Amino acid sequence: MGLFVILTLLVIVSAFYSYINARFIKLPGTIGIVSIAIIVSVITIFIDKINPGAAHYLTSLAKNINFSSTVLNIMLGFLLFAGSFNLNAKRLKKEMFPVLVLSTLGVLLSATVFGFLFYWVTILFNVQIPLIYCFLFGALISPTDPVAVAAVIKGSKLPQNLETIISGESLFNDGVGLVLFITIIEITETGTDHINFAKTAILFVREVFGGITLGIVMGYVAFRLMKSITDFQTIVLVSLALVMGISVLAADLHLSIPLAVVSAGLFAGNQSINFDSSEHSHQALEKFWQLIDEMLNTILFVMIGLQMVDLPYLDHYWVTGAIAIVIILIARWLSIMLPLTFLRRSLNINYSSINILTWAGLRGGISIALALSLPFTPYKHIILSGSYFIVIFSIIVQGLTLNKVINASYKTVD
Repeated sequence: MGLFVILTLLVIVSAFYSYINARFIKLPGTIGIVSIAIIVSVITIFIDKINPGAAHYLTSLAKNINFSSTVLNIMLGFLLFAGSFNLNAKRLKKEMFPVLVLSTLGVLLSATVFGFLFYWVTILFNVQIPLIYCFLFGALISPTDPVAVAAVIKGSKLPQNLETIISGESLFNDGVGLVLFITIIEITETGTDHINFAKTAILFVREVFGGITLGIVMGYVAFRLMKSITDFQTIVLVSLALVMGISVLAADLHLSIPLAVVSAGLFAGNQSINFDSSEHSHQALEKFWQLIDEMLNTILFVMIGLQMVDLPYLDHYWVTGAIAIVIILIARWLSIMLPLTFLRRSLNINYSSINILTWAGLRGGISIALALSLPFTPYKHIILSGSYFIVIFSIIVQGLTLNKVINASYKTVD
């Protein structure tokens, strides 16, 4: 199946699912599309077993999409830039400390707690998985997903400060999660006896601070270029070149692509490029990236649903999947509670917000993409299946009930 055919089918399926949801089901966009995609994928699996030719195009589409490469190497940069470009920098600056704490210390705590709990609980169910792979699972599933978070909180009743904290955290913690993921991958390959802490520290500093520096520098250059012209088409092309250029350059220099793109988006998005009062280039550019964000969101969540067709072993891991859902919620809760206990005055978060922050910490396509990128081991299917169950639960169940959790939390306070 050629690239153009794959893209055509993907867009057609995305448009169809989106229409069905908007016309008949009328659930919040992301939740509705994922739900439809999963239902159709389940039906496709049954049809394919009865008559393989009947669902040929859908099964071929699912099997021909390299989900991991498509998300991490192509879509992630555009989605993160769109999210950061439209984020209010003044609000983010006000909540920067809790954002940084949750996106760094919070991710590390969550990954550690998840790793230990998953290891201990799976032993009770006679599932043999080494502790280092449990930590690896924790590293890829702990960062909240900016795409899923942004899509769900749009229609929520979140207070402004919590919305900013959750959005900001989800944009920054992917970079930390990716560095942690890469580090643990190297440990699984070289063994715990050959850990080079100096090399690990250098890797972390280069990935994180190098990525942020690259994003700010390229964001500044792109901003100056956009501000110096009046042609909107060229302004859009410059912004597209910025995202694509950062993705290629950061990958070549082994810097964090997520942090580089987010830094560039925050810088360029919160500097006005309007050249006179009669033109509104900046607002138009915001709408352009908002449209890109929504379209890619739809395609991404359709792809998540289609993965069921290409993961036939999911039904073998219902128990570990359910365990993983419970454990990630516990790990998320503790990763917020522990910093809040020791840094309450600085964090500007009260205890009544813990449940909201826990339930709003959604996982999405990035976790699945990282799980798919794992080298083959006897434990890959367990990690991949657990990631899939967590992502689907977080998008559908947590997404649909987020407002109820918000209302319940504030009623408890009252």
